[in-house]
Amino acid sequence: MGGVAAIARAAGWRVTGSDRDMYPPMSTQLEALGIEVTAGFGAEQLDLKPDVVVVGNVMTRGMPVVEALLEAGKPYLSGPEWLAREVLKDRWVLAVAGTHGKTTTSSLLAWILEHAGLAPGFLIGGVPANFTASARLGRAPFFVIEADEYDTAFFDKRAKFVHYRPRTAVLNNLEYDHADIYPDVGAIQRQFHHLVRIVPGGGRIVWNAADARLKETLAMGCWTPLEGFARAGHGEALWSARARAEDFSRFEVLEAGRAQGTVEWQLIGAHNVDNALAAIAAARHAGVPVPRAIEALAGFRGIARRLELRGEVHGVRVYDDFAHHPTAIATTVDGLRRRVGKEARIVAVLEPRSHTMRMGVHRDTLAPSLAGADQVWLYTPADLGWDASAVIAACGARGHAAGDVATLARELARTLRAGDHVLIMSNGGFGGLHEKLLTELHKPAS
Repeated sequence: MGGVAAIARAAGWRVTGSDRDMYPPMSTQLEALGIEVTAGFGAEQLDLKPDVVVVGNVMTRGMPVVEALLEAGKPYLSGPEWLAREVLKDRWVLAVAGTHGKTTTSSLLAWILEHAGLAPGFLIGGVPANFTASARLGRAPFFVIEADEYDTAFFDKRAKFVHYRPRTAVLNNLEYDHADIYPDVGAIQRQFHHLVRIVPGGGRIVWNAADARLKETLAMGCWTPLEGFARAGHGEALWSARARAEDFSRFEVLEAGRAQGTVEWQLIGAHNVDNALAAIAAARHAGVPVPRAIEALAGFRGIARRLELRGEVHGVRVYDDFAHHPTAIATTVDGLRRRVGKEARIVAVLEPRSHTMRMGVHRDTLAPSLAGADQVWLYTPADLGWDASAVIAACGARGHAAGDVATLARELARTLRAGDHVLIMSNGGFGGLHEKLLTELHKPAS
């Protein structure tokens, strides 16, 4: 919604908004744009007499501002619907969907188009360093959008991405998530099939050919040419890769088995090779030659909160990462391990903050996803909703828990030593743990 606000501001609207919590990088981005943000959901926000109210999916019945909006009969619509009407209707939309990798792939794709001189618009769920913003109106025709399968609003329970009507669609992967709105993975597959149904015959679907659930989804019906990608190669993959470095910071791009060039970049991890292949394929559909895309990736500088180094104190490096699903946690740990080697200690710190995590859906797969870490710290607030002791026990002597952030920072700091890599993972602000930990590390040993 912050990105939607930024685009509306660029289009000439006066924009105000509200949220329960605000934290960087979005809070600083909105402040820089002159967008007024109010804490809470009071009805007095409507005293400004807005021309239109764009309702995010955090808003629910019972909130004072929502009840006042309905009583007043004011015009309102969802963020995706506003985008479709005001921005996307005349654009070539490149939509990136999937359980994992949406933000990175969208950022890579936007940067490739930018590097090619196409000045795309974009709306991304993170802040790419190459742009320093998560959203931009851009120049027609191209618009890159992170296409989320979460529901749209309290009055529209369809997935957000069905509003975007892409000409180029990327399907990265499909796993069970969002347990608060989807009863099973089949329900998510149906939403992805709804997206597949609206991509025109003259468009393109770029899909992960190694993902069995995506294959099942496409088998429900597909009317658009397909281009598959799979890092290690696959019978249905047009695009594949050949690793040239252990941490995947260097790899060769193959099209139909033929080498097209070698990517040397700042990113690491096998999962990011998949993201790069998807972005290269999607950009090629928009007219960017593969060598130009490979050249662009060499200049990609990463994304805020994707294995972002937040600081180093006395030889201890502290990273921030958005991972909050067992698959993403495992691939992030693996990527860091490949970068730092087998001898360095990786200390994984996790906040189980997403709705799915807090419902305990991933409790059986959480410990295995952290197997690559030397030490594991789990944040277990009183309102977590399930007993995490089995996860800690499954980690053995590596496992630790803390019920509040201050205690976690203090106790964690006491265990760290020079050469450690602390990987803090959360899809929220984690109560400022990164800065609290860095502060604790600066304190003299007692």
